[in-house]
Amino acid sequence: MTTTPPTTPPPLRTERLDFTPYRPEDEDHFVALLRNEVVCRWMGQDQVPEPDLRTLYKAIFTDVYPQRLFDAWGIWHEGAYIGHAECKKTGNVDGHELIAALLPEYWGKGFGTEVVHGLMRHAADNLGLKEVYGMVGAENEASLALCRRLNARHVRDVVGEDGTVTKMILIPLTGTA
Repeated sequence: MTTTPPTTPPPLRTERLDFTPYRPEDEDHFVALLRNEVVCRWMGQDQVPEPDLRTLYKAIFTDVYPQRLFDAWGIWHEGAYIGHAECKKTGNVDGHELIAALLPEYWGKGFGTEVVHGLMRHAADNLGLKEVYGMVGAENEASLALCRRLNARHVRDVVGEDGTVTKMILIPLTGTA
């Protein structure tokens, strides 16, 4: 059994999900998620070559966790890896951004909402934040609907070099989680 050093984020739990700090043996799950073309499209990011993702994953253990750069977890449901979550300072604004990505077979089942609520609770309770940001693809209607339910406020549109639009939103953390 692998033990996690104290520099990892705290494990989180929601009704159906476990947010677990990554372990070295989770690498293939992480890579498969972020190599999924549909996941990348809805996240508003380009597909990254597999070797670069593996380097990025290793950095979780050499930089991110040891230096407490930000919190990152694998998301698990009934023992199965279903996605990735982060809460980190963002360079886009003076604040923290929530990032969540789920495998497509888990979409439309309320897991995305549950992940965001878990991240919001962590941001409020463990980090003492009053608000967080999110970046949502302009065509991602399901995520935009969740943002509306959370009383999120549209801050601005970010237009990529390829013309794609991502909406920056601000989520208040009082009375929403």
